[in-house]
Amino acid sequence: MELNNLKPAVGSTHKKRRLGRGQGSGKGGTSTRGLKGAKSRSGYKSKIGFEGGQMPLQRRVPKFGFKNINRVEYKAVNISTLQQLAEKDNLTVIDRDVLIAAGWLSKNSLLKVLGKGELKAKLEVKADAFSKKAIEAIEAVGGSATIL
Repeated sequence: MELNNLKPAVGSTHKKRRLGRGQGSGKGGTSTRGLKGAKSRSGYKSKIGFEGGQMPLQRRVPKFGFKNINRVEYKAVNISTLQQLAEKDNLTVIDRDVLIAAGWLSKNSLLKVLGKGELKAKLEVKADAFSKKAIEAIEAVGGSATIL
């Protein structure tokens, strides 16, 4: 087999219909575009969202809400997750680098520790933010919660 004798599989290709090549072809005259109007002319293109003169959807539906440009978005991690990590890797200090290595956090995201679950290990946790319940749970077992 060489490049000069490669062919597509039998039946996988179709001949292109030649429109507007006389009445004998069966596709002459209007060339399947129907009669008159903008859509039958060459170079026709409608605007995005144009609905034939009907009020388009983006104008019928009202605007609402806004995007707060000052919003600070945190990646939430529960203390149950910290407990699992501490048991698995035998850790006493958990910070952003540990969670990034474990795949729980991306390097640019901020970390917030939440209080769902149970914590048994005495941990030194360093994060960008903590919930009240998380701080209570960490300090109840003798650990420390440090805000970066």
